[in-house]
Amino acid sequence: MEFVISHLSQSYGTNKVLTDVDYAFEEGKIYGLLGRNGAGKTTLFNCLNGDIKTDSGEFFFRENDKKEEVGSDDIGYVLSAPIVPSFMTGREFLKFFMDIHSDSIKNPKTIDEYMDLVKIPEDTRDRLMKDYSHGTKNKMQMLVNLVLNPRLMLLDEPLTSLDVVVAEEMKDVLRNHKEGKILIFSTHLLDIALDLCDEIVLLNHGRLELVDKSNLDNANFKEKIIEALRDADNS
Repeated sequence: MEFVISHLSQSYGTNKVLTDVDYAFEEGKIYGLLGRNGAGKTTLFNCLNGDIKTDSGEFFFRENDKKEEVGSDDIGYVLSAPIVPSFMTGREFLKFFMDIHSDSIKNPKTIDEYMDLVKIPEDTRDRLMKDYSHGTKNKMQMLVNLVLNPRLMLLDEPLTSLDVVVAEEMKDVLRNHKEGKILIFSTHLLDIALDLCDEIVLLNHGRLELVDKSNLDNANFKEKIIEALRDADNS
């Protein structure tokens, strides 16, 4: 399976944010969408999630050379600022979510089994989510996406502002759930992309380009990306 973006463009007035974006993402990989803050990463995700109507272009799944339309259940979107109902406990929220999506959940687990996946502490599960840390709220947001098991997951800087322990736990969750899916992880931090992602694509001047990741120990490799990010910063 592939997720294909074909000649996608998006502007805000005279500001061209995305210009003829063209790329094919492969199943079973975590892709690092690298770009400076303001480069258009969130705009691209909002287009793919259907929150913004694109100026031109299309995106679709492709399997065995057959083009498949993207459905609403095919995409999961993890926001950089997690939004969870503060008046519910984690357990109540997950149960409510599972109840309203019962027809879409394949091979459901128990609530505690799901919470174990993202390492929600047992003494936290029955507390109101208004008292959750940013990291735990982020885990809950990622968890409801994992419950639905979409073919494509868009993760918009989900590790930003997390402490080291929680960030490492989140990385492990993503590594353990990439099989059969396509994960696109946006970040402006090179070290996170190198550590977590199988491939890195750079959003530069409104276009996507693959960054050669074949020689991770070469100092020139990092400098190449940094220079590209500097170029993007001047766009």
